Amino acid sequence: MGIDVSASSIRSTERLKRKHGLDNLELLQLPVERAAELGRSFEQIICTGVLHHLPDPDAGLKALRDVLLPAGALHLMVYAPYGRAGVYLLQDYCRRLGIGATTPEIQALARTLQAIPPDHPLMPLLHNAPDFGDEAAIADALLHPCDRAYSVPQLLRFIEDCGFAFGRWIGQAEYLPQCGVLASVPHHPLLARLPPPEQYAAVELFRGSMIRHSAVLYPNDRPPRAPIDFEGGPWLDYVPIRLPDTLTVTERLPPGAAAVLINRKSIYTDLYLPVNAQQKRWVDAIDGRKTIAEIESDSTLQAAARVLFEGLWWYDQVVFDTSEATGTAS
Repeated sequence: MGIDVSASSIRSTERLKRKHGLDNLELLQLPVERAAELGRSFEQIICTGVLHHLPDPDAGLKALRDVLLPAGALHLMVYAPYGRAGVYLLQDYCRRLGIGATTPEIQALARTLQAIPPDHPLMPLLHNAPDFGDEAAIADALLHPCDRAYSVPQLLRFIEDCGFAFGRWIGQAEYLPQCGVLASVPHHPLLARLPPPEQYAAVELFRGSMIRHSAVLYPNDRPPRAPIDFEGGPWLDYVPIRLPDTLTVTERLPPGAAAVLINRKSIYTDLYLPVNAQQKRWVDAIDGRKTIAEIESDSTLQAAARVLFEGLWWYDQVVFDTSEATGTAS
């Protein structure tokens, strides 16, 4: 089921539906705030790039909460403020000049952006972000009448106020002080002592260039989910599953590494995980069916295996099916 307030978006998706033969896809023009009119509930809801454009984002997220099943999950993406500072500077610039959304005005704006100073905060987005791939995208990014961004603390409050519990980041390595360059800076012990929400907020400030936040949310009245736990939990019974955007690099390696593991979705070049020959054998043995205990049954090596698989989890290389460990899949 797909809904969108825009008739043109629905028509575009209808064309994709026909092109790819998606006969089980139902499309309806409907604002997200009126999701209850579907008369249905859902196990999974994906809402990306929507709520930050609503006049009342809380109403949109609460409407999705109302149609999510108690055991369901929601994938949410909203804008983050610091990496979009250049966007907000240019939005203000356009407002001051009274630039509208007519074709000549958008074309003039696109030409003007070519003269932006090379050190302007917008430049990284102009070069790398799909928001500026064509004139229509430029208009949407810089002339949208409603655009709100959320810092980590603001997002966590937003989630809680709308009846959800935070589950995890999608791409969590960039928020964790134990990953990348932050694992070895002098401030690492201070970061590590913070509770997780404060860690996430501090790392967002340190990185300074996040343009969006993506997270998995759960209804706040469902029973608590067993966390992924490598300290005292039943981690040997976890079944690791490689994520589709992971890449194993075997060339130009750092000393002692048999491979370097990268998640291609990450924009941060410090977020890579070197593995030695033994660790690479364990990674190569991941097939989505074997538990960690089945991948490494030698009890004398399981402490080393624990370090690896916890690192794979932190660095967005795997997710875990924990149904063998807890009775419910995660």
